[in-house]
Amino acid sequence: MQIEGRTALVTGSNRGIGRAIAQALGERGAEVLGGVREVDAQHSVDGMPNVRAVRVDLSSPEAVEASVGELGADASRIDLLVNNAGEFTGGLFDRTDVAKAYELLQVNLAAPIHLTRLLLPGMLERGRGKIVNNASIIGHAPFPGAVVYAASKTGLHGFTESLRRELEETDVTVLELITPGVDTDMMDQVQRELDEHSDTEGWDHVDPDDWALKVADAIEADDHELNPGGGERLAKLLPKALLDLGAKRGFSR
Repeated sequence: MQIEGRTALVTGSNRGIGRAIAQALGERGAEVLGGVREVDAQHSVDGMPNVRAVRVDLSSPEAVEASVGELGADASRIDLLVNNAGEFTGGLFDRTDVAKAYELLQVNLAAPIHLTRLLLPGMLERGRGKIVNNASIIGHAPFPGAVVYAASKTGLHGFTESLRRELEETDVTVLELITPGVDTDMMDQVQRELDEHSDTEGWDHVDPDDWALKVADAIEADDHELNPGGGERLAKLLPKALLDLGAKRGFSR
């Protein structure tokens, strides 16, 4: 898909990967609707070319519906939807707060499905569009200590693959981001919450701007999948027995 001249909605645009992707798309000439939970100073998208903050609250089905309603005419112009926003909770599953688990599943899995369902019909009617889902490496290599997060990303991977095949005969395409460890506030949180059970000091971190450039390239190339590099790419390809061995060596209760 040509990025220049398109209208894009990127959820979670005020920080981390989402901010980097919004900036990369804006720099390539897209009109970017920077989805943030609240349009305020705390969720600013200032300083990025062609990026305008819009309220996209993913915390409940009602909030998703209301957010798309508030977009008004902008919703009917969205050619590119980047489902990026996410939450993380880690640690031992038997100590997981159930309410937080439901919140994570809503934001990471239910909301992207819901948002796609609301915006896809317009893309199909106009005969152009792309859905980009940030599914993460953990959706392909689920590791212990992040059970609910892994469930959400594995579910998003399945949604992405199924939707891609369903849209094969249309002009709307789908891209899955198999995102590696990226140097963001969320990655800092991951390491804090897993530090008791894993040695996280040696983990590789990718620069978010570098990853965003690869995302933009993959969009323009109409790729179906953007893979991580290095050891995380290998993790996606390893058989289950080797993943089990790696988890056993790298994680303890």
